[in-house]
Amino acid sequence: MSWVALIAWLLTAAFGFVMLTIWLSRGGMRRQPGNESRIRPPLILGHFLLAATGLVLWIIYVATDSNALAWIAFVILLVVALLGWSMFAVTWRGREPVGEVIAHSVTSGRPEEHFPKAVIGLHGLLAVTTVILVFLATIGVGS
Repeated sequence: MSWVALIAWLLTAAFGFVMLTIWLSRGGMRRQPGNESRIRPPLILGHFLLAATGLVLWIIYVATDSNALAWIAFVILLVVALLGWSMFAVTWRGREPVGEVIAHSVTSGRPEEHFPKAVIGLHGLLAVTTVILVFLATIGVGS
């Protein structure tokens, strides 16, 4: 189960990295009127850094089978999930009507408006799957 959780976590990270790259390339760190991201840099960077930390701890757990590391990685993953959910909520709450988004996106648009919907959906689905699998592995299911 821990290996399956690791694969799910790596896939989740890959889709998350795609979104982070888009956000950065579209000016997510810059504050420009009309192009200002609704996702603040500390939130997205904290999400990324905690997710990477948890993933590294999970890899070490898979290699060493240390229950303490599994629980620490799981708790970090819960914080990562809460940060991710808050970013999704901020973006969803701030959506503009479809016509305005298209017109706005062509000229500049907020960085998060350039995330492909499929990438957002797959990242979210894999994230939920990862949390469940990490929890199951942490409590010893499938060992």
